[in-house]
Amino acid sequence: MQPPATVLAASTSGDLLLELGAVLVGLALLGRLAGRFGVPTIPIYLITGLLLGEGSAIPLHASADFIRVAADLGVVLLLLLLGLEYTPTELRTGLTQGWVAGLVDLAANATPGAIAALVMGWGPTAAVVLGGITYISSSGIVAKQLVDLDRIANRETPTVLSILVFEDLVMAVYLPVVGVLLVGGGPGDALATVAVAVGVVVLGLVSVARYGSHVNRAIATESSEMLLLTILGLALLIGGLAERVQVSAAVAAFLLGVALSGRVAEQGRALLLPVRDVFSGLFFVFFGLQVDPRDLPPLLVPAILLAVVGAATKIATGRWAAARNGVAVRGRRRAGYALVPRGEFSVVIAGIAVNAGADSRLGPLAAGYVLCLAVVGSLLMRSDGSSRRDPRARPRPSHAPTRSPTGGTP
Repeated sequence: MQPPATVLAASTSGDLLLELGAVLVGLALLGRLAGRFGVPTIPIYLITGLLLGEGSAIPLHASADFIRVAADLGVVLLLLLLGLEYTPTELRTGLTQGWVAGLVDLAANATPGAIAALVMGWGPTAAVVLGGITYISSSGIVAKQLVDLDRIANRETPTVLSILVFEDLVMAVYLPVVGVLLVGGGPGDALATVAVAVGVVVLGLVSVARYGSHVNRAIATESSEMLLLTILGLALLIGGLAERVQVSAAVAAFLLGVALSGRVAEQGRALLLPVRDVFSGLFFVFFGLQVDPRDLPPLLVPAILLAVVGAATKIATGRWAAARNGVAVRGRRRAGYALVPRGEFSVVIAGIAVNAGADSRLGPLAAGYVLCLAVVGSLLMRSDGSSRRDPRARPRPSHAPTRSPTGGTP
């Protein structure tokens, strides 16, 4: 005799709640432990996903679909909160002053990944994917460390932030192109996608500059509940529309965040940070779930070698860019160290590739690479001056970022 459908549904619901509750409690405990040692939570969450995925001793089953949906929301929230840290003026100034350094950063840090993929015989598409993984620094980890170490007003910080802004906007074009390549689109499809992506981003930036104040007035409210619902709803609506025209939902969320400023942005940060931390934590767990731990050992050596090269190229880029802006020797070193951590975007790129059926080795390699540089980069930042601020620093700006660590709480 078959059990009633209601009994089966209750059993499935109970399993989902048990698994999800265990994951969240586990992340909370591990996050506290990481905070004690000054380690970012991203590698902790990745390791958790690896321990719970296929091929592990305790795989998740009932909650896997829920975590997948939560992961998509986590990516949108990550970029929405990042956008809230910039005003349209700051974004325009950063691009105007930092585009040369941004191009040098792109060439120096995407090239090693692309070459590595070709040397290992993974093909041109994998080369484009791995180049993106090695290129992009973790805005979340870097911002958190700058705040924790009281370096927001330091001389080198504008250089670091301008490079991060440039990287985030490069992703607006890069992600749609990667999507086309992964589904087997030809050069014509790729060019069309680039044209659409660039058009949407330019339109978004122009709209942000011209109509941002109107958007803020329309959204502003004293009700925290209404503001949270409005910002979340807009992020998801705009993200969904962007996906329809093959532009990343995360990039659309970033542009929405830039459009919000003043009191609306301040209230939005306060309301969204806890929500973002929960869902972005599940995003990193979900990526780990897709990687079979048994695939990691053969790729540890390539991941470590690539991490060593990636750290060296970022340090060189940061030092050169800071020197170009007249920063003293110690500040140049801090700028180089600040760009080393990799995190959310590297994992986003690898996750897109894995979901699209790209070379299965990309996931484990990206996991090892991010684990290495998220930890090493954070330790390098802390190794130079600890929490002491540059005595020649500029006065601390009133709009200084107050970001929590990407994918976790302080």
